[in-house]
Amino acid sequence: MRFMLTTALLSALALQGCSSGSGSRALNPFKWGAKTESPEAATASNPLIPQRSALIRAEAPYNGVALEQILQLSLEPAAGGAILRVTGLSATLGAYNVALIPDDPTEQGVAAGQNLSYTLKAEYPKGRARTAPPRAREVSAALFLPDTQMRTLNEIRVKAAQNMRTLRP
Repeated sequence: MRFMLTTALLSALALQGCSSGSGSRALNPFKWGAKTESPEAATASNPLIPQRSALIRAEAPYNGVALEQILQLSLEPAAGGAILRVTGLSATLGAYNVALIPDDPTEQGVAAGQNLSYTLKAEYPKGRARTAPPRAREVSAALFLPDTQMRTLNEIRVKAAQNMRTLRP
């Protein structure tokens, strides 16, 4: 009987530190050093938590320049639409990231009888511009146009610095 009473008394004293009463912080070793502020307030002002992701980079703005000339413009049929393929001539060697940029980026779709207008642009490496024969400076870009857009399309224009080509589907 004496052993049970001693065990019960020691258990009660040991478990008193785990209680959630108002003065339990001093007795509970798991709560020593804990802050009293809410978790939302702690994460909002914590300088160790990054504000942006280290894995996802912000997309850099496109710094393309209009190519010198458009050599060829074609519309090739594809499943569910057509592919607009453009071949252009760059001013110097080393053009990269060639793209067809819409002249009106706010235009979402094409209404009946409307035209699409693009500019063929490319980025150039920094440093000295190298010259080369025209065949070495040729670049290509392509763009998919869905059937829904092709049905209402009247004309496709692609511009460069020196010329413009037009295509009627």
